[in-house]
Amino acid sequence: KAFGMDVVIWASDASRERARADGWETANSKAAFFEDCDVISLHLRLYDSTRRGITAEDLGRMKPTSLLINTSRAALIEEGALENALRAGRPGKAAVDVFEEEPIWTPDHPLLKLDNALCTPHIGYGTREEYETQFSEIFNQVLAFEAGAPINVINPEVLEK
Repeated sequence: KAFGMDVVIWASDASRERARADGWETANSKAAFFEDCDVISLHLRLYDSTRRGITAEDLGRMKPTSLLINTSRAALIEEGALENALRAGRPGKAAVDVFEEEPIWTPDHPLLKLDNALCTPHIGYGTREEYETQFSEIFNQVLAFEAGAPINVINPEVLEK
């Protein structure tokens, strides 16, 4: 349980198998997942295999009272499908932190105009732990460079100049 809710997982076959082995409940099918869940939160990386993997049909299966949360990548959802689904009332609400084009420079973005969409400007990743990890890594790289032994260099040929 999380926040008093039962957690149900839908993912690749291998991920669902691992989830079951760890004691998590998995949906019987993708259709059942979208039909039965009250809250769906996307936690996927964007690969060719996940790009546009959530379709208008999937969203149309959601309850009018359900909430879709996407803080992963906008391209996980078929382009335009979320806006259309929200207008149709399935899902009833969405919270998004990712968009097809970022940053959003205009208030004319379709999601920003919907009363049933909560939109934030791609800030959902910013946990204290994430910042500590990032800045610690940056600091270590600067110290290593200063000591003459750079780390994590993606273009080592420039070091020879």
